[in-house]
Amino acid sequence: MSDPALLVTTDSRGIATVTLNRPEKRNALDDRQVRALTEAFATLDRDPDVRAIVLAGRGQAFSAGADLDYMQRMASASEGENIIDATAIAEMLRALDRLGKPTIARVHGAAYAAGIGLVAACDTVVASDQATFCVSEVRVGMVPSTISPYVIAAIGAKAARHYFLTAEPMSAADALRLGLAHRVVAPADLDAAVESVLSALLRGAPKAQGRAKQLIADLVYRSVDDEMVAITARSIAAARASPEGREGIAAFLSKRKPSWHAG
Repeated sequence: MSDPALLVTTDSRGIATVTLNRPEKRNALDDRQVRALTEAFATLDRDPDVRAIVLAGRGQAFSAGADLDYMQRMASASEGENIIDATAIAEMLRALDRLGKPTIARVHGAAYAAGIGLVAACDTVVASDQATFCVSEVRVGMVPSTISPYVIAAIGAKAARHYFLTAEPMSAADALRLGLAHRVVAPADLDAAVESVLSALLRGAPKAQGRAKQLIADLVYRSVDDEMVAITARSIAAARASPEGREGIAAFLSKRKPSWHAG
């Protein structure tokens, strides 16, 4: 890939690694990186030589969520522009969720907001025991719209009620208990744990694995169809342009408490 914010490599076994490469921004996503991820997922899905995809982040965090400068820019955009932009995020997550090949999230550091959405849309999650997860949107007047189908599918509706509303961080142990993570290991063992999962995946038949993923989607979860993409895009677009959304982002950037903060 040509975008320096995203690194894509493939080894001789057909293992592709997609690395978020904005360490100075804690791998927070902006519109350019969303487009790059969508393109990368589509390209890897079409490549017959790719067997599995590992999603990782460079630097101290997996992904801190959405870039706040980008969110501030979108808060000033029109409703139509916000819906187009939010739909792009929803489509990117759907592309990851629907990849016909196994996906592994390699999580270290923070996976917040859009970052936890990326994690939840992957098939297997291997996390450092120092990783933290958070559905943080309400703290800045936003709604976890586009990530919600995947996070709810991972942790269940009851846990989602708590974490969506409180924005409390989850430890790696919490993520394991709730079903968001599958393996939690010491930081030094993270790569070995990912390799262990890859070794198991490489023993499976590629087309059968793709059919197994589709079977789960058909039988267990409501498909993330065009209607759901539209609903979630409209929800976050409205939140971005709302008085709370603008106040939340402004407060975060100026390092002050938002107007609704009671303490």
